[in-house]
Amino acid sequence: MSEFTPDITRSYQLYKRAGEIIPGWTQLISRRASQFANGISPTYAQHAKGSRFIDVDGNEYIDWVNAVGAIILGHADPVVDTAVKEQIDRGSLYTLNGPLEIELAEELINTIPSAEMVRYTKGGGEACAVAARIARGTTGRDKILFCGYHGWHDWYQAANYLVEPESGEYPFAGIEPIGVPRVLAGTAIPFSYGDLAMLERLLEENQGEVGAIMMEPARSELPEPEYLEKVKALAHKHGALLIFDEVSCGWRLAIGGLQKRLGVIPDMTVVAKAMSNGYPMGAVVGSQAAMAPAAQMFVSSSYWSDNIGLIAALTTIRELKRRNSEARFKELGENLRSAINGAIAASGLSGACTGLHTSLAVTLDLPDEALQPKVKTLFIQEMSRRGIHCYMGFKGTLAHTEEEIRLTAEVTTKALKVIKSGLDNGDLDSLLNCDLKKDPFRRLVR
Repeated sequence: MSEFTPDITRSYQLYKRAGEIIPGWTQLISRRASQFANGISPTYAQHAKGSRFIDVDGNEYIDWVNAVGAIILGHADPVVDTAVKEQIDRGSLYTLNGPLEIELAEELINTIPSAEMVRYTKGGGEACAVAARIARGTTGRDKILFCGYHGWHDWYQAANYLVEPESGEYPFAGIEPIGVPRVLAGTAIPFSYGDLAMLERLLEENQGEVGAIMMEPARSELPEPEYLEKVKALAHKHGALLIFDEVSCGWRLAIGGLQKRLGVIPDMTVVAKAMSNGYPMGAVVGSQAAMAPAAQMFVSSSYWSDNIGLIAALTTIRELKRRNSEARFKELGENLRSAINGAIAASGLSGACTGLHTSLAVTLDLPDEALQPKVKTLFIQEMSRRGIHCYMGFKGTLAHTEEEIRLTAEVTTKALKVIKSGLDNGDLDSLLNCDLKKDPFRRLVR
């Protein structure tokens, strides 16, 4: 990989223009320049294929972000794209309903343990909002207890009128609830992952008012034994539905989701992102008891019937099964873990490659945790300079190869040696050629 900082002039010309005509620069916070090494990392791409992309300045990168997990087979997968192109010729949106709605619903029911009925959306946050609506309508209760990240909609962002249970700050650090009706304060209440006593206390304090517990069942590590079983028992004891948000954790570890891997079946599940390999698609699935009352609720949108998302999701799920994806992700992840651990050792730093094999992270033992922001930014900067696009972590696709693992480990060694030099000499600041990375929000789940 190149040792020279790529020219990203065009990227930053576009980003400057975006700031003048698009509030917040980008449509997704995770795509803002501040989320990477602002000034070194590219901000606009013109082409993506397999495990790589080319930015608007012509630089090629190995991609370990993969549209924040939405790409699972690889960019522009030929099987999915062929199915989409053929569907385009048949029509993307019909005046009538299309049979793909039923075909995908049946595939989801046969794949996800909690699925007996299905509703569609076009994205994860939207699907969480639909799940919240259905849960409230089914139970006749207004309040939702949650743990994790569930999107931008009012029902969820209203939690920022409260405080996060551990720090006493906003649950979503750096995001104020501007524009969210204050009357919703107290309708979405956060709890800390793993803290059953807190969850039980909140259920008792809001006795008879909680319609659902919505949570990400896991992110970077699996839960303690029996934890999710006990959460489910508490939910049902208090007459609430249990909703798993598997937008981020679904599909890679197990095609049927964390619930399949762990054997804990929620009342409802939210899926999106990787289910359609880059085409907009999301779904809410659940038991008949939880979902059937939605027939009387006003939950409706023209583009939820779009055939492109339906065929992309149907093809992606079938390809995950055909390509033995669970075993391949295990192999890919553990090979990458071993390679990154080797890079950490070779750099002379102390640390480890941590997390589930589907979402790995470089964790370093630092002399002062206050150095984390600088170290994270320097890592992203040095990786980007050498043609690797990543956070301080890696989320692979089925398109990643052993050669790309080798190259990534090679570059990681070099990046970590730069960090070690900065730590040893106390001059991290002098090595940073960009603004510090800014984390957009705090997640209440490991």
